[in-house]
Amino acid sequence: MGDVGMGEVDGVGSVDVDREGGVDMDGGGGVDVAGAAGERLRRWRLVLGGGGADGTGCQLGGRDAAMDGALGALYGGGGKKERGEGRSAGLGASAPAVARWLGDIRTYFPSSVVQVMQRDAIDRLGLSALLLEPEMLAAVEADVHLVGTLLSLNKAMPETTKETARAVVRKVVDDLEKKLASRTRATLTGALDRSARVSRPRHHDIDWNRTIAANLKNYLPEYRTVVLERLIGYGRAAQSVKKDVILCIDQSGSMAASVVYASVFGAVLASMRSISTRLVVFDTNIVDLTDQLDDPVDVLFGTQLGGGTDINRALAYCQAQITRPAETVVVLISDLYEGGIRNEMLKRVAAMKASGVQFVTLLALSDEGAPAYDRDHAAALAALDAPAFACTPDLFPDVMAAAIEKRPLPIPDMHTHR
Repeated sequence: MGDVGMGEVDGVGSVDVDREGGVDMDGGGGVDVAGAAGERLRRWRLVLGGGGADGTGCQLGGRDAAMDGALGALYGGGGKKERGEGRSAGLGASAPAVARWLGDIRTYFPSSVVQVMQRDAIDRLGLSALLLEPEMLAAVEADVHLVGTLLSLNKAMPETTKETARAVVRKVVDDLEKKLASRTRATLTGALDRSARVSRPRHHDIDWNRTIAANLKNYLPEYRTVVLERLIGYGRAAQSVKKDVILCIDQSGSMAASVVYASVFGAVLASMRSISTRLVVFDTNIVDLTDQLDDPVDVLFGTQLGGGTDINRALAYCQAQITRPAETVVVLISDLYEGGIRNEMLKRVAAMKASGVQFVTLLALSDEGAPAYDRDHAAALAALDAPAFACTPDLFPDVMAAAIEKRPLPIPDMHTHR
């Protein structure tokens, strides 16, 4: 019957079925009459990596073969042919080879996939050291996870690389600020306005929930009416400082993405005149980076990812900075794996809450999904009415707004953290 083709498959070549029943990917032409079945075989072939054990019988050519080579270099099993004659990892340890591979994956895959493959290459093949070379660093796709890796390498980074590294970090930080700053400022400005209560509000500024609660004693059951003797309204926050916010950030290695997002949010909060913002990072030592908040890149390069954790010591420092407890929000960002004194840590949290501080614990501030954390410590904080939960960057402005207004926090899947 000969080879028959029809249409293109995702712009990455064609699938041809020959009379022997095999499938051939030749990088051009169209899709054979097998259509969807041939496309499924093609995708399975790319997933399984070829060889006698993949069971597809597909032959790759052109662009598909190049894609398969890029995948095989990373996911081929470190040189072992675990699938018959399947893939074997082949990036090696040379910067030119890795740079070529980075160029290839950016050609064949979308940016979101490239970022995942870069992270896997660093984790699976131990390529972190190559990021210390400027030429290699300039070739990577910048994202939050790459920034975390660079920060962990900061102390080992030669001067010739630091300028390139700062440029990479700057790009990611600027992109995050563009995405997050406007909504954060708008959400928190509204919260600050609503937190300034007035007793003679204009009609559209009346806080009806608080007003009704304050006048329930005047309820007339025969008329089913509450007589409003006292109005409570939302004020408009003046330009003076209304709230103090302390961000206390665990800089252990597992918190890398959270450190990046927290630094960006810290800079955004610091730009708001109605909020006094302090940013503290800690492992077993404490570093106050408040004076660098005008530039989150400086904040990030002031951190030192890795090391132990002493949450109690960090909270002791933060507690000492509080001058207006009733107007203070403390945000602890940590996975709660405590290396310090557990009971003292809990006592400090209880003391801060008793003094009027709004205390928030975020197990992670990132979009990486469910984090690993110390469940015993999270449960102990929940018992103090300070539940710990993971927070995405999109949710963070709403969490801060609720804390500023002293409302219940918008906690996702709270039962899983208790």
